[in-house]
Amino acid sequence: MGLRHLFHQSSPANQPSDTTPAPPTDQAETETIRRIVRQLEQVDPSRCLYLAGFAYLLARAAHADLTVTEDEAAEMEHVVSQIGGLPMPQAVLVVEIAHNQNELYSGTEDYLVTREFNANATDEERRAAVAACFVVAATDGDITAEEYAELTQIAEELGLSRAELNVIRDEHKDQLSAIKKMRAQQAGAQPQS
Repeated sequence: MGLRHLFHQSSPANQPSDTTPAPPTDQAETETIRRIVRQLEQVDPSRCLYLAGFAYLLARAAHADLTVTEDEAAEMEHVVSQIGGLPMPQAVLVVEIAHNQNELYSGTEDYLVTREFNANATDEERRAAVAACFVVAATDGDITAEEYAELTQIAEELGLSRAELNVIRDEHKDQLSAIKKMRAQQAGAQPQS
């Protein structure tokens, strides 16, 4: 699999016929989803691939500690909307799809999706993706060792140099749990005045 299955756009004629009746849904909600999907169909396919990979990387960073909080999901939506230039309803849908794919297939998809994103992104887009992953991981004010390891792995898979990673990491050094712990230990070891 790859990025293409995240936003596979097929015409109704190419979809298998299913005679099973659909479960009842709220009509307004269904129409909203259909409207968003129609809007996403207007987005250039290469842009869809970029957005799918970008959102997947954010979900990967958020899921590094095996849980995605509501704040992390909201931050991913905000970032995808801002960087992707999407209206918020579209960004929510993109993030939800990427988040679900990450939860279902993270073990097998992480490297494949990241490799495909890397092949189609510019150097600037790669750096921006890693920086955005740091922002998502730092949403709760703490980047754990597990999250930092995943962020480092993402940066390496995207071909960022150690120096590029260090620049991004330095912007978030106050949220790194290892640095917080070290500072707390130093503060506790210093003599009281």
